[in-house]
Amino acid sequence: KFGMKYRHNRYQLIRTISVCFFQLIFAYLIPAFLIKMNQPEFYFTYFWPLKKEMLFPIDLNYLYQSGELGKFMVWWAVIIAFIGVPILTYFFGKRWYCSWVCGCGGLAETVGDPFRQLSDKSLKAWKIEKNLIYSILLLVVILTILLWLNSLWSGKVLGSFSLSYSKIYGFLIGSVFSGVIGTGFYPILGSRVWCRFGCPQAAILGLLQKHFSKFRITTNGGQCISCGKCSTYCEMGIDVRAYAQNGKDILRASCVGCGICSAVCPRGVLKLENK
Repeated sequence: KFGMKYRHNRYQLIRTISVCFFQLIFAYLIPAFLIKMNQPEFYFTYFWPLKKEMLFPIDLNYLYQSGELGKFMVWWAVIIAFIGVPILTYFFGKRWYCSWVCGCGGLAETVGDPFRQLSDKSLKAWKIEKNLIYSILLLVVILTILLWLNSLWSGKVLGSFSLSYSKIYGFLIGSVFSGVIGTGFYPILGSRVWCRFGCPQAAILGLLQKHFSKFRITTNGGQCISCGKCSTYCEMGIDVRAYAQNGKDILRASCVGCGICSAVCPRGVLKLENK
C-alpha cells in the first residue's frame, strides 16, 4: 500500500524495498535457518544498544564458544556497533538504519503512514523527546558498563540484580515501550513513537548525524509557498516549514531521512543531500 501510494517517487520505492529485504532476509529467514541448523539464533540487523546480548558478557561468551560461526557473530556485533555505525552515519545520516534497515522504522512507515500527521510538532513535545530519549540512552550506557564490570568482578557490583535487570529491560523496553506503546499508539501519538521518544539506537545515530554526518535536507526558501505540507507529514515532529522559510538546511538529530517532506512538497523546495 505504501509503495503504491508513493510509486512515482523513486527514493520511497527504493527504501521500502530495502527495509523489506533486510527484515525478510536478515531478521527472519537467516535466524530461522540458524535454528534449523542447531546454531545460535542471531539477528544481524540489531546491535548494541538495541541488542540485549551485548549488555551481558555471558551471552557473548556463549556465542563465542559455540564455534566459528558464533565467533563471527560476536565480531560482527562489535564491529557494526562501534565501527560500522559511525562510518555509515557519516556518509548517509541515520536514514541508512532508521529508514532503510530497521524493522520498527519500516513498520512505522507502512502501517503507521496513515497516522504520521498526528505527530506533535510543539516545542513542548520536542523538549520531552530530547529529555526522554537521551535519558534512556544514558541509562543503557551506565547499565551496560555496570553489567560488564559485574561480570569481570564475579558479581561483586550488582550481584543477582543483573538477572532481574534482564527481565525488567526486556519487559519495559522491549515489550511495553517499543511494542505496545511504540506501535499501538500510532492512532494517538502518530507513527514512530518509539523511534522519536525511546530508541537508544536512534539517539546515538541522531547525535552522529547532527555533529558529524554529511547528510542533511537542503532548502530553497525562495520557492516556499508556506503550504505546510512538509511539517504536517513529518512523523518526527519537526517544523520543516520554519526551516524552509528561513532558507536553513534541516540538520536535526531526530530526522530519519524518510524524505516524505520532499515527496509532498509541491515546489521542490526540499532535497535530501550528502554535502
